[in-house]
Amino acid sequence: MLSRVTYRINAAVERRLPEQRLFLKSDTETRFIRLRPLTQALALSMATVFVGWTILATAILLMDSIGAGSSREQTQRQQAEYEQRLNHMSEDRDRRAEETVRAQERFNLALTQVAEMQGRLLASEDRRRELETGIDVIQKTLRRTIKERDEARAKLDSVTVAMNQTGSTAGNAEARARDTEATLAYMTDALGSAARERDAMAVQAEQSEERVAAVEAERRAQQRRTDEIFVKLEEALTVSVEPLDKMFRQAGLSPDDLLSTVRKGYSGQGGPLGPITLSTSGLSGSPEETRANALLSGLDRMNMYRIAAFKAPFSMPVNTPVRYTSGFGGRNDPFGRGHRNHEGQDLAGSYGAPILASGDGVVTYAGWESGYGRLVKIKHAFGLETRYGHLSQIRVSVGDRVSRGDRIGDMGNSGRSTGTHLHYEIRVDGRAINPMTFIKAARDVF
Repeated sequence: MLSRVTYRINAAVERRLPEQRLFLKSDTETRFIRLRPLTQALALSMATVFVGWTILATAILLMDSIGAGSSREQTQRQQAEYEQRLNHMSEDRDRRAEETVRAQERFNLALTQVAEMQGRLLASEDRRRELETGIDVIQKTLRRTIKERDEARAKLDSVTVAMNQTGSTAGNAEARARDTEATLAYMTDALGSAARERDAMAVQAEQSEERVAAVEAERRAQQRRTDEIFVKLEEALTVSVEPLDKMFRQAGLSPDDLLSTVRKGYSGQGGPLGPITLSTSGLSGSPEETRANALLSGLDRMNMYRIAAFKAPFSMPVNTPVRYTSGFGGRNDPFGRGHRNHEGQDLAGSYGAPILASGDGVVTYAGWESGYGRLVKIKHAFGLETRYGHLSQIRVSVGDRVSRGDRIGDMGNSGRSTGTHLHYEIRVDGRAINPMTFIKAARDVF
């Protein structure tokens, strides 16, 4: 049965592939190999399959090579874009720092101008009071002179009446007439002197009123300039304080608690600003003093914010180009051990890149720890702790005090790691939180 089927297949294929014979000749005999149509068909099919497989494998290899080249180019473009964003962020941070310094300088200059204007205002107040006192003296003298004049006139009238009512001899009348004329001449001179003194006092009073009006106009002009300076200072303070307050709130930290903690452990970096008091000027509680005290209070708050920002880990732990890989939260274990919780942020970069302290603090651990590899722990204020894992080299020791930006190690691949990167953690009272909360909150400030 099988031979019959084979014969029919050979007969059908023989129309396309006739039977071939391959002769092998030796010195003594000649032999041949018969290539049946079915055998030729199988050989041709196998050759076709082999050639097709070769073409397909070559195409796959070419596609992988092209894809790998595109992936590298894409990675290079992403790296270039990230470096450009980092440069923009750095430039923006520098601009904001320069704006803060300029605002501080403007505030100090404005405070100096306020103090000068306060001095001029006090001097003008003193001059005004002196003028008011002089006017009061002139008015009192004028009233006394007028009163004396009226009394002299009354006395003259009474003497004249007495002379008319008294009868006497001609000699006595002539003597009384001479006395009367002398008295009248004296009274006339006294009245003329009093009138001239009164006119002089009136001129002085008018001049004093003009001087008081000029001083009052100058005081109002100084008050307007003082108000303009206060408005500019208040705007500059608002622009400087609001980003810091927003940064702390976005990071989940209470600004009031931070300021209270900083004030308790204040180490004398500049000293808290005290309120302005003007006890000798009689202006205590004036609007200018109230606004100046409010500005000083705001400046003190900004100074406390600045200290708190350096003590908290708001800075980036790497200043070289990096790529954000595994983030905070649940993820598939890279070693194939199921779904695990990742308590930090991985930053992939070049081997040996500098690792920097993200805030002021004290090194509490510097050594090898299972899983982390070479690990550095830094304790910061406000119950915060940062961890820097998988380092290739540690450059600090336990007990060292570090400042924000100090180099504490080098990026590596130690411990339970699949490639060169930094494992960066932030913990609050021992509980791990997302480090990107702090990094994003500080992005518009530093």
